[in-house]
Amino acid sequence: MKRDRQSVDLRHAEMLALIRERQEVLVEELSEAFDISTMTVRRDLQALEEAGKISRFHGGAAASFSPDAEGRSRVSLCRQMIARYAASLVQDGETLLINGSNTALGLLNYAGSKHLSVFTNNGLAVGRRFPDGVEVQISGGLIRGAQHILTGDLAMRNLMDVRADKAFLGCTGISPDGEILCDIPSELGLNETMIEHADRYYILADHTKLGRTSAYASFHLEKKGCVITDEGAPEDIVKRLRAAGMEVVRVGLHDINNDQKGA
Repeated sequence: MKRDRQSVDLRHAEMLALIRERQEVLVEELSEAFDISTMTVRRDLQALEEAGKISRFHGGAAASFSPDAEGRSRVSLCRQMIARYAASLVQDGETLLINGSNTALGLLNYAGSKHLSVFTNNGLAVGRRFPDGVEVQISGGLIRGAQHILTGDLAMRNLMDVRADKAFLGCTGISPDGEILCDIPSELGLNETMIEHADRYYILADHTKLGRTSAYASFHLEKKGCVITDEGAPEDIVKRLRAAGMEVVRVGLHDINNDQKGA
């Protein structure tokens, strides 16, 4: 009995460390990581929550409490679902382009055993741990202030030599007219070049980003691609994107569950 208690305590400690590392994690991810049932995961999370170490939300757990944790947790969950769905579109051996988006970079967490070659201008990739088969090349370039996004002539020159199977790009928002917004003008050219240098591209944007208005620059989308969002995406924006020739996928929890069953 003592050994069983020690085993559970050790799993709780490792689970807590993983949640703190990623900030928020889905129940299904923990089930897979620790090779235990989702029911056991939920019991473990309940114990950790009662101990005041985590905050649970529908479908997962967050590292800490806050007054608006529920709202932020929902958005974070949506972004994880989008990243996980994006990873399901990637094939073994492909070359990927990823811009400065945290959601886009997060898809690499779900690469599993796939062997991928990745080029990114996301400075947060430095020091991150990725699956063994993922090889990441950093664009180099200029970082201004607190921004983690690499831009400038060096980043562009290095990008010009890369051709990819797929590009995954985040954005500041998508306007009511279907424009893909970018709040860093110096990244605009990099985003457009990634689109041009990939056989297929995907825009990753949770529901909070659809319908935004601003004076920010926008991607030029003569080349049509796919927007991956979640079930909270406004229907009118989705219709405008589809009318403009873009494919739109709205991801829900059932998509994650179906992906797991087919894996």
